[in-house]
Amino acid sequence: MMLVAKEFALSPPAAVAPRRRASARVAPHAGGGSPVPDLWLRTAAPAADGFAFGSHSHDSDMDLAMLVTDFLENGGSAGGDSRASSDSDSGLSDLAHLADNIAMLKQGGDEKENELLSMVHSLLFSIHESELEPFKRGQCSGGCIRHLLVKLLRYSGYDAAVCTSKWQGFDKIPGGDHEYIDVLTHGDATGPERLIVDIDFRSHFEIARAVDSYGTLLNSLPVVYVGTLPRLKQFLHVMVDAAKWSLKQNSMPLPPWRSLPYLQSKWQSKYERKDLITEQGFHSTASDHALCIGHLKRLKTSLQSELETGRLLMMPIKADKKRTPKFERRRRRRSLLSC
Repeated sequence: MMLVAKEFALSPPAAVAPRRRASARVAPHAGGGSPVPDLWLRTAAPAADGFAFGSHSHDSDMDLAMLVTDFLENGGSAGGDSRASSDSDSGLSDLAHLADNIAMLKQGGDEKENELLSMVHSLLFSIHESELEPFKRGQCSGGCIRHLLVKLLRYSGYDAAVCTSKWQGFDKIPGGDHEYIDVLTHGDATGPERLIVDIDFRSHFEIARAVDSYGTLLNSLPVVYVGTLPRLKQFLHVMVDAAKWSLKQNSMPLPPWRSLPYLQSKWQSKYERKDLITEQGFHSTASDHALCIGHLKRLKTSLQSELETGRLLMMPIKADKKRTPKFERRRRRRSLLSC
């Protein structure tokens, strides 16, 4: 299911009512290879997004299979002639404009957001694998990192909590649920401000057979999003436009779980703030938390790469600032000598 989900969906919806009984026929493989039996689609586990941290329900395996089958039947496959690594010249300027928007949005956080982002980065790097064990008895589903991060944020003085949102399907948009973190900032005359923390931000926008330029745009997103809901919605608008264009290159429609209404539902639907609960006094091993440990390693690697890239991009700017005063002194010295 991992291969099929990555090929067609990535991060499937959490709960969708099946519209009909799954057929027993064989669905063609999108890459032109051997056919994939529907039975295999129905029974495999849906671990699709890079590190999805338990943001979907395990009861939705068959629902995902139904959506994938529907997607294929309704023209979601481009057939064997795929242009996954090619870009249309007519759309490159549009993607370049979207890339500029992403860069501006990343710099759009205020002092509170930037301070919290720095704190979240530091805490994630400080997490040791063994610290994940008290948050789940036995095999974990990947959400322990969020719960531990909330615990560390509270120790640091932040009003943080794990939030679970749920929504019903509407029109062609499937229902689902999502888990993320929020932080309430107090002391402002306008009342508390709610900041969203999503430690798996990029995975929400992964799509099937993305063109090269879309992959570059995806990698320019923050690894961890920290900020207000309005700024988050701006990211969603940009990435949905980019996804539509990328999929169009392969004659593929936008899957309903990559549409703007579905993405917005993850963070703006009715949610519940959970109390922090840890389980102590039991024996737990690293193998019980293999999923979270793998997620944590990839998260740290991605964060390190993002921070190093940011430092490299800033180096020329810092160098120019250092050279400018020296140039100005030389110009003044020449002007004095000419008098």
